[in-house]
Amino acid sequence: MNAKNTDFGTFAQDVMLGLNSNPKTLPSKYFYDAKGDKLFQQIMALPEYYLTQKEYEILEGQHKQILASILGQGQPFNLVELGAGDGMKTKILLRYLVETDVDFTYFPIDFSGSVLEELEQSLGQEMPGLQVKPIQSTYRDSLKNQEWENGLPNLILFLGANLGNFGVDEAKNIINHLRVGTKKGDLVLLGFDLKKDPQTILDAYHDRQGITREFNMNLLERINRELDADFDRESFMHWPTYDPVSGECRSYLVSRKPQQVTIGALNQSFEFEAYESIFTEISKKYSLTEIGSLASSGGFQVEENFLDSEGFFADVLWQKT
Repeated sequence: MNAKNTDFGTFAQDVMLGLNSNPKTLPSKYFYDAKGDKLFQQIMALPEYYLTQKEYEILEGQHKQILASILGQGQPFNLVELGAGDGMKTKILLRYLVETDVDFTYFPIDFSGSVLEELEQSLGQEMPGLQVKPIQSTYRDSLKNQEWENGLPNLILFLGANLGNFGVDEAKNIINHLRVGTKKGDLVLLGFDLKKDPQTILDAYHDRQGITREFNMNLLERINRELDADFDRESFMHWPTYDPVSGECRSYLVSRKPQQVTIGALNQSFEFEAYESIFTEISKKYSLTEIGSLASSGGFQVEENFLDSEGFFADVLWQKT
């Protein structure tokens, strides 16, 4: 397993740059330490967080159709997953491929080393014959390095609406990396959260149990712990918003009062005005028309859209042209 710990210097630098910017920001990728990983697993099980449930429904009910294109090529292939997480949904595909005795290798990629270790252990117990080669990396770096590339066909998984965690320009940049990181004929399966009732979307990021709030607050606790800071979590509130025009759901941590936060590792203090915000995360929702435009602009063609029964979510199969 190609694993490493989060680089202290990079974390510190990103926090410094984000809190010195106007408006203040913190990168959402740092949500995912060991505690953050577990909190996100709890979020995925929440009744309000429909995304996981709907994508699970798609994969459970339509996995044979989804995999028909790659299996129809009749040769071994690589199953590469960007942002593998705990692999709960992916295991639907993996079990089917293992049970049908398909020759393939699974390359789960994630920024979090701890979640990759847990995934590798669980797969070893559940599917001991599965070839697994974890890679700890970012989306961009993994697509640049292509450690899986061996001349075989590739099916790249980018599930869970992960592309929605980027603004429009960044999403196009990721798609460009996908274009560069794939060869003609390769397939990509992407998860997209679709535009729907705005209240349904807001509820998914503002659950009654407060788990999403804890997930956001854990970022402040991580900075306290790893960078010797003195954030008082009770002096901040978690505040999500949704714009039905852009489809962007944004999460903020809002200072409840004027305050100063000192980060020892940076030897710097940061002033907050009352109700000044820190932007932490974006989750963009798409229409099927927008998804089609994104595909063509990146050098892909849409093979098929797989939707859940309510049309809340789509797993879209693209092919590199």
